Amino acid sequence: MNELLQNWKRTHYCAEPTSENVGQELLLMGWAATWRNLGSLIFIGLRDRTGIMQVVFDESALPHDVFELAETIRSEYVIAVKGVLVNRTPEMVNKNVSTGAFELKATELKILSKAQTPPIYIDDNLDAQEQIRLKYRYLDLRRPCMQKIQMVRHKITQCARNYFEANGFVEIETPILTKSTPEGARDYLVPSRIHPGEFYALPQSPQQFKQLLMLAGFDRYIQIARCFRDEDLRADRQPEFTQIDLEMSFVEEDDVMAVNEGFIKTLLKETLGLDVQLPLRRVPYDEAMNRYGSDKPDTRFGLELKDISDIVKESGFKVFSEALAGGGSVRCINAKNAAEKLTRRNIDELTEFVKIYKAKGLAWMSMKPEGMQCSFAKFLTKEQIDEIHERADAQTGDILFFVADANNETVYAALGALRLELAKRLNLIDNSRFDLLWVTDFPLLEWSEEENRFVAKHHPFTSPKDEDLDMLETNPAKVRAKAYDMVLNGNEIGGGSIRIHSSQLQERMFEVLGFTKEQAWERFGYLMEAFKYGTPPHGGLAYGLDRLVMLIAGTTNIRDVIAFPKVQTASCLMTNAPDAVDDAQLKELHIKVDLGND
Repeated sequence: MNELLQNWKRTHYCAEPTSENVGQELLLMGWAATWRNLGSLIFIGLRDRTGIMQVVFDESALPHDVFELAETIRSEYVIAVKGVLVNRTPEMVNKNVSTGAFELKATELKILSKAQTPPIYIDDNLDAQEQIRLKYRYLDLRRPCMQKIQMVRHKITQCARNYFEANGFVEIETPILTKSTPEGARDYLVPSRIHPGEFYALPQSPQQFKQLLMLAGFDRYIQIARCFRDEDLRADRQPEFTQIDLEMSFVEEDDVMAVNEGFIKTLLKETLGLDVQLPLRRVPYDEAMNRYGSDKPDTRFGLELKDISDIVKESGFKVFSEALAGGGSVRCINAKNAAEKLTRRNIDELTEFVKIYKAKGLAWMSMKPEGMQCSFAKFLTKEQIDEIHERADAQTGDILFFVADANNETVYAALGALRLELAKRLNLIDNSRFDLLWVTDFPLLEWSEEENRFVAKHHPFTSPKDEDLDMLETNPAKVRAKAYDMVLNGNEIGGGSIRIHSSQLQERMFEVLGFTKEQAWERFGYLMEAFKYGTPPHGGLAYGLDRLVMLIAGTTNIRDVIAFPKVQTASCLMTNAPDAVDDAQLKELHIKVDLGND
């Protein structure tokens, strides 16, 4: 028996009591979030993960030792309080909290743990540097807003398990210690003590294992899977992350997409009360790039891209003509009614902004009431200007922004990013909307200048479209994949594909990717061997759980949705991981550390 508790049993969480409990004796436990000493009355705001209950210690109604103990309470003390729930007087009701109509009139008190003054305030209005919050993450997680996010995460994972179980999926765990394979990001490697000089890899995803589970006959698999990628971090990326991972046998694209539309409809209804209309809109990859400059378009606003290459191909503007001569394009965005909102300084800022995405510059055309201002008008005829206005639906008050480049990917990247930046600056985004869609018909492969070869757009197990198979060796850039991404408000929340289930086709795919037969069998031999023994057609999808929680919880920082995240250096400020280890541990692993620059 705990000597402090001495059989004291909590009867309710702090925010659980209702009017039905008025007059009852309750026993609550938690942290002293606030305290006020008014002489003969002491008020404590008692907090746990459900909320806050006001506790009143009345000197006139308490034994002297109980009131004297209450006087010693300070912020973040852990206490247990017995008392009677009473109604507050009407003028004292606090409408900002769910328990604001009640208070606990204390009769007994135990201080379970004292606390030093915390280095950060346990408050939702905390104004502290993120580094301090992460160093004292256990205190940061006490804040109600942070606890709410973790409860949202819990609800999403429970919803996933319940929905997929109801639809015939079996939850199966896959290995964390596995084999290093090429493609994708760098692997995190784990040295083997038993096999000197050999390494496990932490999984970047359960991809190959879930395909093997389909071969094993588990025709519907689901897992809340931990994944690891050793890559440079961004605001929405972590070295370890979580996927809602699923796979299905005997299916085509429509089957996988239908199951997942049902899941996202159920999820948004249960978490946000939203009614999603099905089926979701499908946007082919080429259309997404041509209209939005992105394969994960935010469709809550306009600002669509317009291709004016045919109009300006005969212009004397060298920037345009050289881009077109190199096989590229000239495209523009119409920022409606922005002529009076964006200054020349703003335009200069946007010019520097698009250079981040390798654009060489940003041309512009402003239709002000006093007349058109344009950075390149002298190179165009009146007819060409009129045609541009017509295609872009340009009217007085608008500004057109143009990007030209010999590489269409640069044009898309720059204007796609500019589109989002303009929407933010011009306040065009309705944050109350949740726009869901599928992006389909992705390219199977993309050319890597760095590696001087084709690499898989998704992964090397993605199946080509049947009608494009003849081009796999002769024109691989034109081959489309049986791949699909679910997009929510400009964020890819889930992506998947129908997989290759033929060993012959898988060998062709590896060959196109530049692997010799020997290399392919060395790396993926166990999977290709498995394909020989009866492989069902199969496909699946994986959701990025952390990103999904971030969007539903309404935060823009992925570190907010992970209980103990890493910073951009892939380190943990709380535990100081990664850290050096003892020489004895290294010796057991047959490893020597060389920090030289050679």
